[in-house]
Amino acid sequence: MKNFLKGLVDIKHWKKKTKITWVIVLIVIAACIVLSFLKPSEADMKAMASPEMQEMIKADESSSRKRVTVTYNSLIIVNYCSFSTSGAKEITERYVGFVGKAFQADEGFGKFAGQMVNYTYRMLGCGENILHGAKLTLFLTTASTLIGVILGTLLALGKISKNKILSKACSAYIFFFRGTPLMIQLFVIYYTLPAVFGFAWRDLFSAADTQAVYKGAFIAALIAYGLNSGAYCAEIVRAAIQSIEKGQHEAAKALGLSYSKTMRLIIIPQSVRRMVPPICNEFIMMLKDASLVFAISLMDITTISKNIMTSEISYIVFLPALVIYLIITAFFTWIFNAIEKKFSLYE
Repeated sequence: MKNFLKGLVDIKHWKKKTKITWVIVLIVIAACIVLSFLKPSEADMKAMASPEMQEMIKADESSSRKRVTVTYNSLIIVNYCSFSTSGAKEITERYVGFVGKAFQADEGFGKFAGQMVNYTYRMLGCGENILHGAKLTLFLTTASTLIGVILGTLLALGKISKNKILSKACSAYIFFFRGTPLMIQLFVIYYTLPAVFGFAWRDLFSAADTQAVYKGAFIAALIAYGLNSGAYCAEIVRAAIQSIEKGQHEAAKALGLSYSKTMRLIIIPQSVRRMVPPICNEFIMMLKDASLVFAISLMDITTISKNIMTSEISYIVFLPALVIYLIITAFFTWIFNAIEKKFSLYE
């Protein structure tokens, strides 16, 4: 009775915390929506250019040779616009728009804020396809973990199987992928396999596809990460299954259930609850390991950061990269904590 009452108190406390969290999230979303309407428009930002810059922009409209490069980036509540000229006379002007006003961003804090907006915009892959920035990182992590859970379940069942050949084969697979570095596995799949079997990953797509190289690299990365995740998820699933009391097996056998039905109807449904926390942790680890794709030039957050640093010689580019990873990790950690509480509520 005491445990039951304690459980009710815990449930009420958890629901109260959840409500408070949702209220905070809704307030933040509402504030972002309001601020997004208040930020200056693209036309307003471009109108901030100096008279000299405006004249050069107009001259470019009637000339085949462009002297002015205009960059406009818009992030939810803030936007950034820069003008740069090429040739004998180089001029650079930068502006940050926020709460209905545009501020000069050529020096000091304004320059820092402008760089943060510009770098964050590029790393998030805004205006680009799925194979850019944060979108690639999230897509690769999610797809790899899903493949890992499905493959890991099959490998775990194979490892604990009474068939010795199947058990040894699954154990060897798990040992290999857990015992070798993920980056080396990525190199083998992306470089070694094409060299041995005489093909190129980009050949999987049309020769006219300008993104064929990146799409091919993504497929190779997805295979490497999926196979690696499968080995780790296999041990998670195996441990969860074997943690179920043997009495459950004996009771199912007494009822006349076959091994497959026992696993499918009794053991696996009970073990799912115990798999959730470590699988969520595997997702977070895979999210951070996704940064290794810079080694095959896939345009994730890390690769874009490195390219910006090289081209613009700006080491502060790694600050927004750090913050983006932290925000993504915090978001999924919050979701997974809610899932774990949901599954462990009545334990």
